[in-house]
Amino acid sequence: MFKRKLFFMARVVSQVSRFFTGIEIHPGAVIGRRFFIDHGMGVVIGETCVIGNDVTIYQGVTLGGTGKEKGKRHPTLEDHALVATGAKVLGSITIGKHSKVGAGSVVLRDVPPNSTVVGIPGRVVVQDGMKVGNDLDHCNLPDPVAERFREIQEEMEQMKEDIQMLRKGSDVL
Repeated sequence: MFKRKLFFMARVVSQVSRFFTGIEIHPGAVIGRRFFIDHGMGVVIGETCVIGNDVTIYQGVTLGGTGKEKGKRHPTLEDHALVATGAKVLGSITIGKHSKVGAGSVVLRDVPPNSTVVGIPGRVVVQDGMKVGNDLDHCNLPDPVAERFREIQEEMEQMKEDIQMLRKGSDVL
């Protein structure tokens, strides 16, 4: 209906559906095949969202815009994406194929294919099956104080050598 410019009727269907299901899908959203909303209460899908095939989203997910700008302002979820409970995916960004968004995450930037993103703001923690970023192995964390002491000691050794060279030079005169 929305594509045929029957805006009022499209909005009526959207609002009636929202009343009965608790799911708000703007009539302008483009949704692929086998899209699945599990426990859909509180789901919001914005006007310029594009959702690929075999995508799953859970309760309380928002696929929203970040402002009143014109044109594409809502996310694109590529095929086989999964967005977990309570996640907020905001702006004209892309969630890549086979990617997952963790529960409660707030995603404001593109997510590459085959990735898992979590947190506020969302950050990629797994890409192509490999962990990304800090592993927080506390035994091997850098020690900036010890590093600076080593640098100071090296500088002192160099200064000692320079002083000895100057002393030898003054003896020659």
